[in-house]
Amino acid sequence: MTRICPKCNYARQASDIAPEWQCPSCQVAYRKVGSASASTSDARHRASPAHVESPGFSSSIKWIFLAAAIGVGIWIAKPFETAEPIVRAPADSSSQPTVILYGTEWCGYCDAARSFLTKNGIRYDDVDVEKTTAGYEEHKRLGGNGVPLFVIGDEVVHGYSEQSMRRTLQPWLNGSW
Repeated sequence: MTRICPKCNYARQASDIAPEWQCPSCQVAYRKVGSASASTSDARHRASPAHVESPGFSSSIKWIFLAAAIGVGIWIAKPFETAEPIVRAPADSSSQPTVILYGTEWCGYCDAARSFLTKNGIRYDDVDVEKTTAGYEEHKRLGGNGVPLFVIGDEVVHGYSEQSMRRTLQPWLNGSW
């Protein structure tokens, strides 16, 4: 049976080397140009995977690289607010020691620590490590791997535990247990 291309009207010859699904003259797939009279033998002769290009794979890799590049660009260009260096006042034995909380806005433990300190009348400096370069650098210098991190006088406390905070700050709490 002779096949005729609906786009260019080329009559397929027995000597043509193009795949059965493709017009040897215009290189268009017969089904893409709307051939309603395609034979059933056309469905049996599919192109081998070597002839079919997979546009989804190469374009998805391009999108992954694009997303990664944008993410790295945002991370590198993340603006840090400059802040004054953190100065600790010397602690007297009779006055409350300097308390500095290194935390973030989104941290639940940081919120619990802020609530505990405020509720018990402890004066503290709240340093957001994501918003200030000086706070971030000081947090790392103190060995911070997470938040919250407290500096109480000369002592560095990693993480929040109400019991350890009560023990450390007992003389300065507004009420006892």
